[in-house]
Amino acid sequence: MSVLFTVLLVVQVISAITIIVLVLLQQGKGADMGSAFGGGSAGSLFGATGAANFLSRATKWAAVVFFVTTAGLAYLGRPAASVAPQGGVMDAVPTDRSVPSVPGLPRPPVPGNDNSVPVAPTAPAAPATPAAPATRS
Repeated sequence: MSVLFTVLLVVQVISAITIIVLVLLQQGKGADMGSAFGGGSAGSLFGATGAANFLSRATKWAAVVFFVTTAGLAYLGRPAASVAPQGGVMDAVPTDRSVPSVPGLPRPPVPGNDNSVPVAPTAPAAPATPAAPATRS
């Protein structure tokens, strides 16, 4: 694994955690985590509306970093162009094209055989007769 891949992976995990925290801190319409950390006070560090603008901008940039690192990881994780696939999934299927037959029905025609004489269906075997009970004297 290359160093660039590892760096992008670390940056992506950090940006994902940052997005989660920033979304939880933003004020919503109902009860939210932002008010628990002082996000709803007018005398906060960013002012009355400054916190909302700062959090939304920070969330936007964290999302941009997340998507850029995702694209970078997808690019680095792709297989090399020099490796060409040999065949497909169905190449491993056996080429025997004979069709299995159901007992009691005529067999379907098999390519390469003389099918001029139809094959009669076989009769089911007669059930065995039970033995006569032995008598005691």
